[in-house]
Amino acid sequence: MNQQKLPNATAVLVLGIVSIVSCCCYGLPGLITGIIAMVLYNKDKKLYDANPALYSDYGNLNAGKILAIIGIVLSALYLITILVMGSVIGWDAMTDQELLKERLEELQNR
Repeated sequence: MNQQKLPNATAVLVLGIVSIVSCCCYGLPGLITGIIAMVLYNKDKKLYDANPALYSDYGNLNAGKILAIIGIVLSALYLITILVMGSVIGWDAMTDQELLKERLEELQNR
């Protein structure tokens, strides 16, 4: 029997890598690419479960899933950090270096 590759295994792997790399861009691109990778993973997993002997690219699919999960978690943590810092320090201080320094000194002196 001639084995074929899963249709989205490479895409899941690439999107998983991109989700980790782009998690530092305010978290949103990493979150989006990680979620897309997980949706594609679920489609290919159903194909593989229906007939495992027909497909040969399952290792790349699993690696992509793991990378996507890591990218989603890192992106979510980064996004939460940005939101908490924005609410504690203030959005205006996030862009002004001097104001940020003053607000951090105020927080330390409490």
